[in-house]
Amino acid sequence: MNWWLVRGFGLSCKGQKGYNYLQKFSLVNIKLKWVKDKTLDSAVAGQKDLKAACTLISVIFSDSEGCVPIYRLRRHRRQLGIPDELKLSTFVRRYPTIFHESSFLDSGGTPVPLFSLTPGALSLHEEELRIFQENQLDIVNRLQKLLMLVKDITLPLQTIDQLKWDLGLPYDYHQSLISHFPELFSVVNLEDDRVGLKLMSWDNHLVVSHLQKNFDLSGKNEGVSDDCLAFPIGFPRGYGLKRKCMEWLEEWQGLPYTSPYSDASHLDPRTDVAEKRIVGVFHELLHLTILKQTERKNVSNLRKPLHLPQKFTKVFERHPSIFYISKKSDTQTVILRESYNGSELLEKHPLVEIRRQYAEMMKQGFLDRSRGLYREAKGIDIEQEQGFE
Repeated sequence: MNWWLVRGFGLSCKGQKGYNYLQKFSLVNIKLKWVKDKTLDSAVAGQKDLKAACTLISVIFSDSEGCVPIYRLRRHRRQLGIPDELKLSTFVRRYPTIFHESSFLDSGGTPVPLFSLTPGALSLHEEELRIFQENQLDIVNRLQKLLMLVKDITLPLQTIDQLKWDLGLPYDYHQSLISHFPELFSVVNLEDDRVGLKLMSWDNHLVVSHLQKNFDLSGKNEGVSDDCLAFPIGFPRGYGLKRKCMEWLEEWQGLPYTSPYSDASHLDPRTDVAEKRIVGVFHELLHLTILKQTERKNVSNLRKPLHLPQKFTKVFERHPSIFYISKKSDTQTVILRESYNGSELLEKHPLVEIRRQYAEMMKQGFLDRSRGLYREAKGIDIEQEQGFE
């Protein structure tokens, strides 16, 4: 991938003609094509199964007896995101290195599947809990920054639940995290009868965006105002960017940068300046995530809290040099390009290594099971299933 940083090629905020024009008139009608990026697609592969398995691990671990019958696991199915046509028991049995199956007889004498964690999965989960504890301040700061991005510094718990895997929050963050910081967070009732989480105090030390922080740390500040920051951009080799698109991108990069944590009500939503602010919001949001990616539907649910216009996610299509939309596994996932070198994440949170080890355990268990290594022990007929990817 070709990477470069466009700072407007000489454009500055001093009397910008482009800025004045774009504030007065509408968005420039430029559309850049989507091009499949197999390397970034591979960074998404297997994430849905991994998330589902880790959710079940947390559910089983939190049970007082450490083993859960299949009918109780089904109560959590909506959180898993697995296909409707896939039986939950089939999914769990794919990964015998993670889940140990036994059974008990119900009142009618029918065997009921019972699942617990294998010693390897239990050990890895305990390591994961240790990492949560060691990185508690980092996790709390991520949650604070998320709430400071939205109006009223409040979000429905349902919305946070959809993002908790991406943000690296513990499965039971309501109890294990929020309750320990009453000076920072408060659970409140919202006008629509939902339950929300409110930030109790604004922290000026945290409202520096990732882009601003890099600008302050870079040594490339000469002649560039922190009001005119440009985003790192890159296209796959052979993308073939047209000249008029390049000229627009150069001028767009030279437009004023509005911090995602500041009030943007003065911006005309029909302008490129406002669009750059929207890009900045999602640039920051993706930097708050562990893997610098999230499913597109997750950000769609943030339109009202972020006070954004209709069809705001169109910025992902208009800026393929900043964001990549993967369509792997019939799911649209938004990835921050600058955070990857090929398929390799550049900055790895300690939780990333834990998740990699979970994925390796799942892959090994699936392969062993497909070879029939568990058939004799369980005495069951194992059907051929779609593989772990």
